[in-house]
Amino acid sequence: MKNYSSKVSLEDFKKDLTEYHISLDENQLCQFMSYYELLIEWNQVMNLTAITDFDEVCKKHFIDSLSIVKACDMNAAMSIMDIGTGAGFPGIPLKIAFPNLKMTLLDSLQKRVGFLQIVIENLKLNDIEILHGRAEDYAKEKRFREQYDLCVSRAVANLSTLSEYCLPFVKTGGRFISYKSEKLAEEIKTAEKAIGILGGRIENRVEFQIPGSDIYRNLLVIYKRKETPANYPRKAGVPSKKPINTL
Repeated sequence: MKNYSSKVSLEDFKKDLTEYHISLDENQLCQFMSYYELLIEWNQVMNLTAITDFDEVCKKHFIDSLSIVKACDMNAAMSIMDIGTGAGFPGIPLKIAFPNLKMTLLDSLQKRVGFLQIVIENLKLNDIEILHGRAEDYAKEKRFREQYDLCVSRAVANLSTLSEYCLPFVKTGGRFISYKSEKLAEEIKTAEKAIGILGGRIENRVEFQIPGSDIYRNLLVIYKRKETPANYPRKAGVPSKKPINTL
């Protein structure tokens, strides 16, 4: 293993985990280290992240991804869809920390999908699959539509658009949790129409600060109360260009 980090850095990571009541064994810690090393190595040839310092990756990617425990019990056996996973956030950290999860990662860029496949093979993760394509297309397929207990996304998009991407994957009684910055009130207001049309309702909003940082985050929990109408999501590209709240 390459020495990208110091023992102090790893101890800081473990300390931050205790604030979330997450305990990792040595194998899981090694998986996070290997993930970091692969991220840095592949970031030299493709754009995966602008954050490369170990401490910052731990806080802004790993810890941030795991912060969902503030809004949801991740120890339960669940099927999860991670929309717009990018370099694997939050899906890969969640799968490492909670091996019981059945994880599906979806991304539209083939290069990132290739990177994630290497991560999964190197970390020897089980019960996880990667899909290459658009959420709008996969959400129309019977195998994926309304099949997941939980859909998550850290993707940078307005909440109305994200809801159209994500809610069609969630089974009735399940949830969509969106990772957002602290400025969320106006976004919630404009997305309420879309969320309702898509079969959801806002259930909870959890505001918090990433441990040992000045980063404030929100987790918006949307409950799936009924099936999403068959005409949603609209065809690829439309949700981002014409969010439901603008119609």
